[in-house]
Amino acid sequence: MKTNFTAIAIVLASTLVASTSFAGVTREQVQAEYAQAVRSGDIMGGGESGLKLNELYPNRYPAKQVQSSITREQVTAELAQATRSGDIVASNEAGVKLNELYPSRYPAKQVQAGVTREQVKAELAQALRTGDFMVGGEVGGKCNELHPNMHSAV
Repeated sequence: MKTNFTAIAIVLASTLVASTSFAGVTREQVQAEYAQAVRSGDIMGGGESGLKLNELYPNRYPAKQVQSSITREQVTAELAQATRSGDIVASNEAGVKLNELYPSRYPAKQVQAGVTREQVKAELAQALRTGDFMVGGEVGGKCNELHPNMHSAV
């Protein structure tokens, strides 16, 4: 009996909270929002496609304005950094950056290692066990191909 009362109280409380969120919106505000949605094509188009009218017919509606997530100062700082590093496309060449066209004018890029020192040591130990490394000298080939009896197959 107590469980039923608790469940009913929770349902009533959630209904009350949901109804108070719409209490501040007037009929005129809803009509204005609907009119704006019709003008921008931001309403569902008829049919089974599930697309809005502005997605079905983009040439009939004005394009949405995209709000930038970075400030003017951030853009200026990024441009200054790209100018210093030569990471800007040269205007005369097709897709070639200035630091690729004139590498002596710009500092070399720092290369980040893809694996740790421990991973390299583990790979080397595995290659030595299995013979999966190239043999130097006049004879080319992997050690496990030239000397199959020396290495354990993994």
